[in-house]
Amino acid sequence: MALILVLILVAIVLGLVGVAAHGLLYLLFIGIVVLPIALALGGTRLRGGSGRRTR
Repeated sequence: MALILVLILVAIVLGLVGVAAHGLLYLLFIGIVVLPIALALGGTRLRGGSGRRTR
């Protein structure tokens, strides 16, 4: 779970730096790509506990 939170924070920071700094717009796009990956990873980990377990 910590990995997901770190990825979300990295995406937010990259997006803010990309918007604030001139010439670093590519950081905004990297942040936009990292955020859905982190959210999808978090969704699969949260949903992974459901279902019937076999022995």
